[in-house]
Amino acid sequence: MHLSFIKQDDSLEKVILVDGQNRSMGVMDKLLAHQEGHLHRAVSIFILNKNNQLLIQKRAAEKYHSPSQWANSFCGHPRQEEEYSVAAQRRLLEEVGLQTKLTPDIAFIYKVSLSNGWVEHEFVQFFKGITEDIPKLNPFEASDYLWICQEELFNNSRHLEYTPWFQLYLNNHKDGIQNLFLTMNPNPQDKL
Repeated sequence: MHLSFIKQDDSLEKVILVDGQNRSMGVMDKLLAHQEGHLHRAVSIFILNKNNQLLIQKRAAEKYHSPSQWANSFCGHPRQEEEYSVAAQRRLLEEVGLQTKLTPDIAFIYKVSLSNGWVEHEFVQFFKGITEDIPKLNPFEASDYLWICQEELFNNSRHLEYTPWFQLYLNNHKDGIQNLFLTMNPNPQDKL
């Protein structure tokens, strides 16, 4: 499959604002929602391989926030009238050039401050998937990737600079992420 990546114009993107019960409250410009810290819908995807390693990506240096930091496989926002699952599949192809079955997992609300003074405040739905395919990175989204085992991920033995939300996931939702490893590969070699 040949992919031709284009740069997404973030100034044209909208996010779906929600209340604490994930009820839609309308849409807002994506950049403004992050500048002002409004609660909005998001997807966060965790792709593993058959060696029970998680795909993580280094955000492109040109990203409008958290550039050159490491995050989970990929993230994104549902568009207006777009289901979480459709948004997840769209971002899978747009960011890392992969196609695989994705299954919904945990969902929760979080809020973290970013280094540029902006805020991620999201009702995030996790998805999980498994692939043996090689990622084809969109250079506007990601500059590098790693397949990392559970122990390396949580211990950060490679001394990677994780994004604030990824660090929050690892700190506050460790059980949920460990379960992703277990449910994708029920006999992992590297339990914590």
